[in-house]
Amino acid sequence: MNLARILRHLAAGRMALRRLFPASALVAIEQAIESSEVSHGGEIRFAAESGLQLLSLLKDQPARERAIEVFSQLGVWDTEHNNGVLIYLLVADRDVEIVADRGINMKVGREKWELICREMEGAFSQGKFESGVIAGIRAVGEHLREHFPSEQSEQQNELTDRPVIL
Repeated sequence: MNLARILRHLAAGRMALRRLFPASALVAIEQAIESSEVSHGGEIRFAAESGLQLLSLLKDQPARERAIEVFSQLGVWDTEHNNGVLIYLLVADRDVEIVADRGINMKVGREKWELICREMEGAFSQGKFESGVIAGIRAVGEHLREHFPSEQSEQQNELTDRPVIL
């Protein structure tokens, strides 16, 4: 049990998350997802969480495990071509995780997703939360565009583009 981590998560409040992502930033992120999805057949979701619940902390739940839970809860796996991607931010740990469904994950290696995560975390360490997320969306979109190019006749938005604040 990591007491410092527990205290950091308990101290992280939703208000801090709202300061990092005000309404204008959420609109910009939603627009970035919409814009990206015009050029590919994939689905991108973004979710941010200030900190984990106490029970999860006592179990020492890693951010990756929580991201997988959120991936499931948001139904990112529920796309026709199994090409949904979740970008998950756990603010208290300053940890970004990308969880991709099997259709795109088979084509893009874990190393490429990790690179995008580290680049986003670098932007966040400079206080550039909105631009860091948008850069991450663009990078994920490039991989989706390469492997799932847009077919205008088939294009359908299967998941909402609205960011989720947990």
